Amino acid sequence: MAIHICLGRNLFTAMIGLAAVTVPGTASAQAVPNPDCTLTVPIAPLTALGLATPYQLAATDPAKGPCHELNAAQSAFVQATIIDPATGNISVYNPLVIDEGTAPAVPPVVPILPPNAVVGIWFGYNGDNLTLRPSVGALADNSCVNGIPGSIFGQYAYCNAPAFFAAANMAINVGRVTIPTLGTARSGRPCPSTRDFEVIDQDQSDNVTTTYLATAHGFAQDNANNRTLFATSGYRVLFADPKVLKNPSDEGLLDRSIDPALGCTPMMALDLADPGKLVTALALNELQAAAYQLSPVALVPANDPMVLVDGNINLTKLNAYRKGVDMAPVATVGQADPARYCANMRNAALSKLWLDRPYFIVAPSPSPADANSLFTFMAARYLASYEILECQAFLGLPAGITVYTDANGVAIDATRP
Repeated sequence: MAIHICLGRNLFTAMIGLAAVTVPGTASAQAVPNPDCTLTVPIAPLTALGLATPYQLAATDPAKGPCHELNAAQSAFVQATIIDPATGNISVYNPLVIDEGTAPAVPPVVPILPPNAVVGIWFGYNGDNLTLRPSVGALADNSCVNGIPGSIFGQYAYCNAPAFFAAANMAINVGRVTIPTLGTARSGRPCPSTRDFEVIDQDQSDNVTTTYLATAHGFAQDNANNRTLFATSGYRVLFADPKVLKNPSDEGLLDRSIDPALGCTPMMALDLADPGKLVTALALNELQAAAYQLSPVALVPANDPMVLVDGNINLTKLNAYRKGVDMAPVATVGQADPARYCANMRNAALSKLWLDRPYFIVAPSPSPADANSLFTFMAARYLASYEILECQAFLGLPAGITVYTDANGVAIDATRP
């Protein structure tokens, strides 16, 4: 049968597949998890010791229930990207998140930062609203942006991101940093970026590509040392098959699903917590998108749910969001026109999706409970985004796609008129 999909802001939470995990200290996982959690930002978060200090997750309002990092509907993620202004070397470090009052399963690696390093930090969240709470002035001292007074973004936040991008762009301009091209996809067209209308959804350029190792006894950074440690006999019984905790996002969807299906490779940098390993990052995706995405370029529109204030367009909040992903601010709504964004999404996304159908339909679904292939997942995601952005009202046109499901509600096919 055909379906009318509206998956909401938590469009990809199901991709993680840990919602039924029992949280230590509870009889069972929360039936209706508290969607509003708070992260305590460590002291001096932009320093090596600050990066290696775990962020602590707690309920914003305890009366709504607890928050646990192990619960897929509440998991929060942190990602730092670092540039050495003298050499242009870029690296990545993923700070750890733990439940408030607990300890990590393995202490995080203390990274070695270059002198005068410029550090940017980004946050992702699987619930609805993630609030940053300072430790001894951490937010004010380190340019952390959670939204605007009285209205947070929701799943997204950043610290010192504009300074990172300024340093990176300066290094690019003087030739210290070379951004790799997007490359050519199996279709013969340019590989997509996070600013490609085929990739974006109703709230583009949000969340991060960080992963953690999750066990019944705590969390650890996802690196080779910890994976080896947990595989040894002494830890195997204690930690019992650690799971990989992921933050579903446009960034992660591009790097983990779309690029592999199309034969593309995202920009990567060395992981300071995992010597010799190259990893992806939100900041790297955005740098590559800014350098190479062909027109039409998807930039955060005025009707993105994360930049609205009480359901209304707010340019101050929109520009605060854009600064965190290196997009130019706007002075008028027309410069971030919802109707133009919807039109580009309807035209470019649908045409590209059908051109890439042969590659997507044989690729695994990021969420098998929702779709049976990457193609049907992308089709259902497009339809949901079209509805959430109220594109039909802006354009006077239906979504231009029909998605079909089986008896279990799993998307199994999609057609165009």
